[in-house]
Amino acid sequence: MAKLNKILRVFTHEGARAKRFTPEQELKRTLMNCLLWEDQFYEDGVSIADRIKALVPLVEPARVAQLAIQAREDMKLRHAPLLVVREMARHEKHRVLVADTLARIVQRPDELTEFLAIYWADALGPMQQRKKQPVSAQVKKGLARALAKFDAYQLAKYDRDGAVRIRDVMFLTHAKPKDDGQAKVWKQLVDGELNPPDTWEVALSAGKDKKATFERLLEQNKLGYLALLRNLRNMEQAKVDPALVEKAILDKRGAGKVFPFRYVAAARAAPSFEPVLEKAMLADLAQRPKLAGKTIIVVDVSGSMYGSYMSERSDMNRATAAAALAAIARELCEEVRVYATAGSDARRVHATQLVPARHGMALIDAIYGLCKPLGGGGIFLKQVMDFLRKEERKADRMIVVTDEQDCGVGSADSPQNAKPFGTHNYLINVASYQNGVGSDAWTRVNGFSEAILDWIAASEQVAS
Repeated sequence: MAKLNKILRVFTHEGARAKRFTPEQELKRTLMNCLLWEDQFYEDGVSIADRIKALVPLVEPARVAQLAIQAREDMKLRHAPLLVVREMARHEKHRVLVADTLARIVQRPDELTEFLAIYWADALGPMQQRKKQPVSAQVKKGLARALAKFDAYQLAKYDRDGAVRIRDVMFLTHAKPKDDGQAKVWKQLVDGELNPPDTWEVALSAGKDKKATFERLLEQNKLGYLALLRNLRNMEQAKVDPALVEKAILDKRGAGKVFPFRYVAAARAAPSFEPVLEKAMLADLAQRPKLAGKTIIVVDVSGSMYGSYMSERSDMNRATAAAALAAIARELCEEVRVYATAGSDARRVHATQLVPARHGMALIDAIYGLCKPLGGGGIFLKQVMDFLRKEERKADRMIVVTDEQDCGVGSADSPQNAKPFGTHNYLINVASYQNGVGSDAWTRVNGFSEAILDWIAASEQVAS
């Protein structure tokens, strides 16, 4: 890997002088990018992992620990913070903070085993051979303290088959239970005698009545919030008491780790609960920090957007996903102007319209309602930017959500000539199968992520 600790003349793709980041800023930026694609962290994120490995020793130990904690607690990342701590364990100055940091960032029992898999990733041979590699004392202390945080339900839920098991963590660290009750639970774990967790999956797989199962779990507050949102259609079909469901949605118990986009997906799956879902989503968004200044959002509603789905298993097309993102952004920005755009292939002219200043599901419907009226052709991004420059004059940020099926290619209206005028300018391609962030006139984000607005906020914070 190229040496990082040297002076470079840095330029953007278009040849302009770029901002130089310190190693700390670069580490934060690298972690922040994992917000978008952590599911592909090991498959497509090899360069990200390599960059983390190179940057950790260049940053002051306390700051590295703080960034790992921030990545887990604020960004809700799982794999990347574990890798950061694994790299801390390699370096003498950073190693003293490993136990405290690891104990804090491990928030689920399966993260114990995931950390050890990362720790042993450099070793040779099958995992049974890798497990013989020594583990540092600080790592053992951190894992032991983290293990003590989990109760019988959590351990049973995440005690899954794999090369590294939770009992391996227990044996490796020589963890000591905090009381007789925990000692009993740990013995049951080792002996494989923990009672199955009381979850909807276990109950339904045992053949129990769906309506009775969901109502019992709701009454006993045993259904996680994400499981609640994902099972609304099942509950609707099983005739579960709507009052119980609506109360659980509004109570929002455990909703802190749920992205706002989940409310939109749940409303599409179970329309009868849309009003209460919208209320919960708007309440959640109202508690979040706002992106300062004026934001212009442009949603592509051309034919390729509403004619193509996000994935083979998704029932949400690109236009719906883009409209949902705009509705969430409206609540997270101080001042917002939302435009929809499409065009005519035959006349080679854009059609761009300001969307009424609605909120929530009503804004999604308003944007989607413009899909066909604005034309079924592709967009003309250059024409759109010229139009908006006259309409709006300036903006703190511009966000364009599109599949980049631009009809101006090969002409004076080429998208390469589309010049945004915001202080920050983002082009989000919801159709790309390639994950990557790069900058020219735009900061381009290839691939849709419901965390994109969190990424924008973190990106602007790093750059400021």
